[in-house]
Amino acid sequence: MKNTKLWTTAVLLLLSVFAFAQSERSRQIPVESAVVTQHEVTIKGKKVPYKATAGTQPVWDNSGKPVATLFYTFYERSDVNNRDKRPLVISFNGGPGSASVWMHIAYTGPKILKIDDEGYPVMPYGIKDNPHSILDVADIVFVNPVNTGYSRIVDPEADRRQFFGVNQDIRYLAEWINTFVSRNNRWNSPKYLIGESYGTTRVSGLSLELQNSQWMFLNGVILVSPTELGIERGGPVEMANRLPYFTAAAWYHKQLPADLQSKDLLDVLEESEAYTQNELLPMLAKGWLATDAEKNEAIRMFARYSGLDEEVIRQHNLDVPENFFWKDLLRHEGYTVGRLDSRYKGIDRMEAGMSPDYNSELDSWLHSFTPAINYYFPNVLNYKTDVKYNMFGPVNPWDRSGDRTGENLRQAMAMNPYLHVMTQSGYYDGATTYYNAKYNMWHMDPSGRLKDRMSFKGYRSGHMMYLRAEDLANANDDIREFILNSLPAEGTPAKY
Repeated sequence: MKNTKLWTTAVLLLLSVFAFAQSERSRQIPVESAVVTQHEVTIKGKKVPYKATAGTQPVWDNSGKPVATLFYTFYERSDVNNRDKRPLVISFNGGPGSASVWMHIAYTGPKILKIDDEGYPVMPYGIKDNPHSILDVADIVFVNPVNTGYSRIVDPEADRRQFFGVNQDIRYLAEWINTFVSRNNRWNSPKYLIGESYGTTRVSGLSLELQNSQWMFLNGVILVSPTELGIERGGPVEMANRLPYFTAAAWYHKQLPADLQSKDLLDVLEESEAYTQNELLPMLAKGWLATDAEKNEAIRMFARYSGLDEEVIRQHNLDVPENFFWKDLLRHEGYTVGRLDSRYKGIDRMEAGMSPDYNSELDSWLHSFTPAINYYFPNVLNYKTDVKYNMFGPVNPWDRSGDRTGENLRQAMAMNPYLHVMTQSGYYDGATTYYNAKYNMWHMDPSGRLKDRMSFKGYRSGHMMYLRAEDLANANDDIREFILNSLPAEGTPAKY
């Protein structure tokens, strides 16, 4: 009888372990989960112990029913006693539809990709410690919006439209952040948002939504490779604003005249920006009122600063689209250049055409990121699931109406004297160009009353400037400095 009971107990135990294993490896992501592991990393020559929590937290509807769950990874320095003074950084990537993978395992987190010093894939794939992570000065949570990473809609009857749009995205994420901050007892902590690409639209809108709907006030917003943030720049402005980026990419590929190639990149960009602002834009604004002499001079100068032939510039009436530039700059060498990072080269089926066959830089990045993140969660953070990690998830159609996120950020800054903003851009980014990032700052706050709380940092790389080893170190140092400098001295009132 005793042996029978032992046998029954053993069988039940095995069945429970099997059931747990099955639930762990289910194709359905759990609405609530958390796996905690302990680690250590050396940053700036000092050991930093930390706790990593990989898990899911629900999104509820108005009746309190879970309709979706967001996957997050939270890194907390574990030798800190008082978290009231410990900054919390909430990190988003973009797309829309992109997972948080990019900044997570290549920029600010405690682990980074194994890639070469310029950001290209190498084998064997994998990850390594990040000696430049900002975890020494701030805790970080990487958040995956609905249908990105492991995040999913869990209610089959839920209306997708509540998640997939500029303002819908901002509203539900603000609620989610409130819950996360409350659950982790971080209301007293200084808080920062960081977003990359479309993530800058997201965090700019969140800065005001958190204040107005959640009564949560921030210390800083970091815009990495920002979008246009709903700031108008059509017609002549859009046409002219492309030129400084063209200059940067052409300089990198040695396509500029010898006198410009002999100068440092930043000196050449200063020239190109001055010409764009002071001569090209006013001429373009004239339209057909410009004389033939003025047009010819503009074409000559555009060619000088872009590396393109005068004839193709003339054929485009000085309105040269980015996709044509990516195709044409190195056409004579048989290459295209990348969209998000124009240091990368591609090979098309035909040299003829108006745009590249593919994005050479994005395919290179997916080459190194995808194996690394799919290794990292089950093997290092011990989070196991058969749900696919969506590098890019299904979020279309995306409602882009009502994008006033740049104005939202300006208003949030005006309402909150503590709030500072830093922009980070790569000079070789052709999708969200560095010059348009500067234009955002100039026109988000046309009065200039807030400019002392805005800053810009540029890097000699592209959209993901941190993939280049030198810029990984510099860009993290810039964030670290931004956080430390934007923390008010104890007792300093938030007032004008």
